[in-house]
Amino acid sequence: MRNLFQFLFRFRGALVFGLLEVVSLYLFVTNNSYQRAAFFNSANKYAGIVLDRRTQIADYFKLAEMNQQLAVENAALRQQLFPEDSSRREADSVALPPARTDSLRRVRYQRPAAKPDTLLLGLQPLAARDRSYPLIPARVINNMLRNVDNYLTLNVGSAQGVNPGMGVVAANGVVGRVKVVSEHYATVTSLLHSKTSVASKIKRDGTFGTIRWLGDDPTHVALDNVLRETELVKGDTIVTSGYNAVFPEGVFIGTIDSFVKEPDKNFWTIRVRLAVNFANLTYVYVVTSRPKIERDTIEARTGIKPEGGPRP
Repeated sequence: MRNLFQFLFRFRGALVFGLLEVVSLYLFVTNNSYQRAAFFNSANKYAGIVLDRRTQIADYFKLAEMNQQLAVENAALRQQLFPEDSSRREADSVALPPARTDSLRRVRYQRPAAKPDTLLLGLQPLAARDRSYPLIPARVINNMLRNVDNYLTLNVGSAQGVNPGMGVVAANGVVGRVKVVSEHYATVTSLLHSKTSVASKIKRDGTFGTIRWLGDDPTHVALDNVLRETELVKGDTIVTSGYNAVFPEGVFIGTIDSFVKEPDKNFWTIRVRLAVNFANLTYVYVVTSRPKIERDTIEARTGIKPEGGPRP
């Protein structure tokens, strides 16, 4: 211990200088918008590389567990392909479209038009090649849970077509929104973030509300702005309303777990259990709406604040 004090006393000048440099750099970055943006973009790039390497090493030792999870998911997908009552199923038949003939009376067959593949994400079937909501698959390489403001890091970036403001969904439901993007990585503002809100509605009757995180339990969020006159049922499904054009309408968020009518409030206090388990979140999809830029432009001109967007 005495040697430690002697070391600190001997190099006190250099230590104080280094501390002041760190403080000055922090103030410089936080008080200047351009430097702050440049710092976060650079930090996101290099941090993404480190996290990607760490994830690759961790995945190598979890191959057996990941294979088991994939087997379960494949079983669930196969179950969706067949009806529950298979006794009345008939053998599949291949039917060619009507044949056409050319000028030499030779028969030509017209191939059926290819249909885009669809993915069932959060109870909402989304076309993988839909021009309105294109999907970009991504791997979560870092995930925060214990803070008030939590983020995720994905292994996709601008090179894959990801831009700030895009929504992120998983197989079970809503995950968050892209905040910062580098060439090959993206930082996502998680649904477990104090400034994240999602325009939503109760699927049963279409009552609109806003989802926000309370900052304590990573398995629950609050549903705000639901009037006391609304009839609620425990277990009601909460989905996205599509108001903010970030997420398609009808994507699963969670179910109502409890609700209380406060005597001094005009709105219900509703607690919603999230469908996505953020503790083991691995694969997600980045989704965006092409009309969003045009919509944001016209709403900005009229002074309309997007419902369900990040609060300032």
